[in-house]
Amino acid sequence: MYECVIVGGGIHGTYLIQRLLEDTDLEREEVLIVDPHNRLLASFRRKAAACEMDELRSTFVHHVGTEPFGLEDFAEARGREDDLLPTPGYPRRPSLSLFLDYADYVIDRGELESLRRQATVESIRRVADSGDSVVLETAEAGTIRTRTCVLAIGHGDRYHRPAWAEDVDGIAHVWDSEFDPDAPATETVVVGGGITAAQLSTCLAERESVTLLSRHDLEEAVVEAEPPWINWNHIERHLHRHPPGSQARYEVLREARNDATIPPTLLERLESAADDDDLSIRHGAVRSARTVDGDVRLLLENGGCLSAARVALATGFDPVFDHPFVDRVAETLDLERGYRGMPVLDDRTLAWCHPDGERSSIHVSGALAAGTVGPLAGNVAGARRAADRLTESITGDPPEVVSAD
Repeated sequence: MYECVIVGGGIHGTYLIQRLLEDTDLEREEVLIVDPHNRLLASFRRKAAACEMDELRSTFVHHVGTEPFGLEDFAEARGREDDLLPTPGYPRRPSLSLFLDYADYVIDRGELESLRRQATVESIRRVADSGDSVVLETAEAGTIRTRTCVLAIGHGDRYHRPAWAEDVDGIAHVWDSEFDPDAPATETVVVGGGITAAQLSTCLAERESVTLLSRHDLEEAVVEAEPPWINWNHIERHLHRHPPGSQARYEVLREARNDATIPPTLLERLESAADDDDLSIRHGAVRSARTVDGDVRLLLENGGCLSAARVALATGFDPVFDHPFVDRVAETLDLERGYRGMPVLDDRTLAWCHPDGERSSIHVSGALAAGTVGPLAGNVAGARRAADRLTESITGDPPEVVSAD
């Protein structure tokens, strides 16, 4: 019997398990991360490599360590201040290599890999006559029993594919395992209008002909949501004033997020490449796609046409609220869901509630907790905010209001 099992070994799971060990009375043998990958942060590393990310959008205080300035101290101690990149009007941002090197340092220092079990959680069920404890069913590791469980699953490998892209050879999502940015190609069309599309396009343009196809004009934003959304007081005033799981909360989140936007420095690089004729930028929605003589031909709704050896989709994720695993957990454990499948959480504890309002032993972090943690829930900042409350609620009384950094 574990005291807490975290499902997901990404940024949220890696950060949370440290907070549980540092801020609670839990011992190492009482906590566990269950994740299907071969190392912590594996999914993040793979996605970053696929779109050739070279720097983070978030600032240097948002990382997987628990010391607020740990990453900055790490960089300065190793003479890597140049890896902290300037952002006009905002704190500096780390390069991807610095972020990952510091993450490896944190993981090694805390021997966090020893707290991970490689397995895929297929279902979660209650244990009869044992309060609200649950059993996690896995194919690789059998059953795992725990008093509390935190779902920190992220979007997983559920990438959004437009209907026109289904079953067409030569089209792959940028994060599909079969997409290789280094594979030889004479020309690539990148479909998307956000940071991933811009990052991939600028990198590919250094070695091949690239067209970036966006449905809308490219929009600039430094961050994915304004900085006040990091603060619990702001979240409570503007989000928690509406009922948990409500459409009103969903709309607040939608309005607050700067989705499909590009940071200024990256947008400048993209536009510079376009000015130098290294890539072209087109606007329009795709009506249909088919393969013609080995190339992919895209017919646009405005009557235009594009052809290329391959098409890379940078079209984001499917909604995490309707993830099949989330559906199974909610149905099996009788957990309440709100608008568009949003989990109904207790705002003070991040515990997923039953329809009668009683808190379950299932807690939530990451994008799945956006209805309580706010528009930055899925980001590194959201991991820190969620852990503020999870560390207290999992092992003790519900936390009081926590002020954010």
